[in-house]
Amino acid sequence: MRLDRFLCESTGLTRSLAKKALHRGEVTVDGIIVKKGDLHVQEQEVRLEGRLLRLRPPRYILLHKPKGYISAARDEDHPSVLTLLPTELRDGLQYAGRLDLDTTGLLLLTDDGQWSHRIRSPKKACGKTYRVELAEPLAGDAAARFQEGVQLHGEPKPTLPATLEVLAPTRVLLTIQEGKYHQVKRMFAALNNRVVGLHRLQVGTIRLDDNLAEGEWRHLTEEEIASV
Repeated sequence: MRLDRFLCESTGLTRSLAKKALHRGEVTVDGIIVKKGDLHVQEQEVRLEGRLLRLRPPRYILLHKPKGYISAARDEDHPSVLTLLPTELRDGLQYAGRLDLDTTGLLLLTDDGQWSHRIRSPKKACGKTYRVELAEPLAGDAAARFQEGVQLHGEPKPTLPATLEVLAPTRVLLTIQEGKYHQVKRMFAALNNRVVGLHRLQVGTIRLDDNLAEGEWRHLTEEEIASV
């Protein structure tokens, strides 16, 4: 593993911060100061400002996101969902599919970039299921149109096929394979309807726990991690 990557994965530092630490001579490998990040390390002793570094196991977290929190590191007007986690868990986590400010439900966070990519990539066909509350009763041909793919404003191609299950005239379950910007809201807008409530229930086979209150979180099980 490259030294710069090792620094990031063992400390939570960003690449730019790791590069600065190297440049300042704060990193040693087997007692020798190293300033270049392309050195490959395996079993050597790596220290940052004298502190011995070890790779930590990847973290996989399921959070029940409340309304009013952003899926970002910071915002002047709204709190980040990261503030719902213990301080020691926050560094280095990324979102395996963001949720809008007013969207609630299942949010996955990890520091395993490849695992996160498998969830987010449309090529992996990892379904995301939402409970959707609508302003108007659903059009009769909505399920067929969603299955065919919906042309969103400003997009060159229609969405991938999506599955729609009607629960009530203004309440549905929608499963999509992508994660375009405001995709669910834009899909219903294309049908001349408006989303007034959005809640994510499931990603792949990972479901939101019924007993997990808004703002609460837990680590994923080994089975859930392996399912992606």
